[in-house]
Amino acid sequence: MSTIRRLYSCLCEDIPGRAAPPPLPVGQVVELARYPVKSMGGERLTRARFTADGVAGDRGWAVYTADGGIGSGKTTRRFRRIDGLLTLRARLETPEDGEVPLVVLPDGREHRADDPAAGQVLSTLLDRSLHLRRQSSVPHHDEAPVHLVTTAAVRKLEQLLGEGVDVARFRANIVLETEGADFIEDDWHGRHLTIGDQVELCLGPGMPRCVMVGMPQPRDGLGADAQLLKLLGHAHQVRFGLQAGVVRGGTVQRGDLAVLF
Repeated sequence: MSTIRRLYSCLCEDIPGRAAPPPLPVGQVVELARYPVKSMGGERLTRARFTADGVAGDRGWAVYTADGGIGSGKTTRRFRRIDGLLTLRARLETPEDGEVPLVVLPDGREHRADDPAAGQVLSTLLDRSLHLRRQSSVPHHDEAPVHLVTTAAVRKLEQLLGEGVDVARFRANIVLETEGADFIEDDWHGRHLTIGDQVELCLGPGMPRCVMVGMPQPRDGLGADAQLLKLLGHAHQVRFGLQAGVVRGGTVQRGDLAVLF
């Protein structure tokens, strides 16, 4: 098992004493997304290939600072906050492609991530020494290989906030259309979810949120939101959506049924 997979293996451990419940259809896939370069804008997909490491090509590359930190919206032991990354977008050539992404600049120019010129352009644009690198032994994902959000939780958040919330703020890989308006996924921790006829996920705890959810995302037409993170802290322990690991890989398409068991 790779170092990265060991880091996330706890997501797929069964919770002791929990009896196996009957299968329960809970929703349908309405959005699929991947972000080929961490903390840049990404791409919406009609289908996505899931492997043990998550969605193929998702966060496979990142911008690195001179001290080896991974470019992000926050600063931690692994990450370094780099303002301006969300003005950029990364894309792969095909939905199945997990190779080298193209970085799309605000003026529309594109550079392959493995081209040294890309790092030079980013260094000039963002006014610090930067380079692009493929993931190695240090994972680019914050908490888990897969991130899932339900529309029921989005509607609950909208009720609490008193206005609409664009699900794009949460940069999830999977959005499930579900009934009601509540944080229904809170009860899913420790269970498994099949999506379509191929993919099986193990569901972990809630996803911790950071300042990223309130940052402007020009590529998705989103401005700054100063209230969202505060509300999540007050109402839901600064968590939204679920972490997940991949038990069985395969392809997921929009419209696929999700069954909880």
